[in-house]
Amino acid sequence: MDVIRFEGGQWQTMMNTENWRIGFLGYGERFSKFAELERHNKTDEAFMLLSGTAALYENETPAAMEKGVVYNIPRGTWHHIVVSEDAVVIVVENSDTSMDNSERISLEEYRKGAHA
Repeated sequence: MDVIRFEGGQWQTMMNTENWRIGFLGYGERFSKFAELERHNKTDEAFMLLSGTAALYENETPAAMEKGVVYNIPRGTWHHIVVSEDAVVIVVENSDTSMDNSERISLEEYRKGAHA
């Protein structure tokens, strides 16, 4: 049995298999405010809040996350998450998710229509 503990921070890959990856997301500069969006072109991405508070944005629409509920963002959907300083969120996605098959854009550019 492998035992992997979250050490804190913005992102830590907890487990990476041939097909999928589990990561833990915590507080950090990138997840402290709604200033950018990203989308993954080859995978859905699922989030589950374990502690603290978080808002998950689909495009510019926020959803207050509830603990223990899975939120799935379909592939190709612009999204972002903002978390409290005490938040821990589980993230599940394809193991080959990277910036080679994903995009990131500032909120300002998104609002100008640069995401089309």
